[in-house]
Amino acid sequence: MNAAVVPAPGRRVLVRVPATSANLGPGFDTLGLALSVYDELDVTALPPGELEIEVTGQGAADVPRDASHLVVRAIAYTYESVGRRMPGLRLHAHNVIPHGRGLGSSGAAVVSGILAAKGLLEGDIELGPDTLLSLATELEGHPDNVAPALFGGLTIAWMDEQGPQHKKLLVHRGVSPLVFVPEFTMSTEVARSLQPLQVPREDAVFNVSRSALLIAALTQSPELLQAATEDKLHQNYRASAMPATDNLVRMLRAEGFAAVVSGAGPSVLVLADGPGRRLEAAALASAASDTPWEALMLAVDFKGGTVREYAEGST
Repeated sequence: MNAAVVPAPGRRVLVRVPATSANLGPGFDTLGLALSVYDELDVTALPPGELEIEVTGQGAADVPRDASHLVVRAIAYTYESVGRRMPGLRLHAHNVIPHGRGLGSSGAAVVSGILAAKGLLEGDIELGPDTLLSLATELEGHPDNVAPALFGGLTIAWMDEQGPQHKKLLVHRGVSPLVFVPEFTMSTEVARSLQPLQVPREDAVFNVSRSALLIAALTQSPELLQAATEDKLHQNYRASAMPATDNLVRMLRAEGFAAVVSGAGPSVLVLADGPGRRLEAAALASAASDTPWEALMLAVDFKGGTVREYAEGST
């Protein structure tokens, strides 16, 4: 087949992609966790040149309804990368992942578009895991959010001469994630700009030790989570930009909870070592904080992003 070939109009795929929390404290730009909050995408191939976009849920009032929509850009990028002509699209996006809150909404949009393209291209071009991760990283800029969004679970992501790589790990069943989501947002670009280009050697060593410990805590020993989530590379530098987040993290950690900034913030992730402890953290935050926080009791998502062809009668 060649670049002139496009899917027959009417081909329809359904995509589901989880939220993610990156860094997890010390694992800056490396560790990510998939969480049980999902964006859903319904994409139908139309004749070339046609584009219909409907968005509901989070951010619906703000996202564009043209070719600049991030999902459409990701679909177009994938088609271009494999030398195929993109069809027209009817796209319905139902967004549940909060925007601008450090839960991987942009990474989820990128992954949604790439998986939609994978589904539409099935039978012509097969896109394997390495290709999916490479495309998503090229669009997102770094792999720490897109890896868990694609593959689920706890992921370690890194770059080498072959491009982005990842290792997926299963999380101990005793780990109970809790996310506190505020009403205010935080720009990832602004958060990253607050960090220095160089850090003290002892801080780097500190984070290396905690990152190694965090892998053990998440996979084998949840009782070590509080010590394992200590960080000296990024959270303190960003604290001035989101004081309410910093205050909540400090308060929870002082009470023995493994609380960290989720991604670039401003949400707060608590990795509790059991459902009971998670409830204690939620009650504590509700009673002690002047800032309204939405407490999301979540599970670790183990599947990652999925795509399937629509069948009559399916839901």
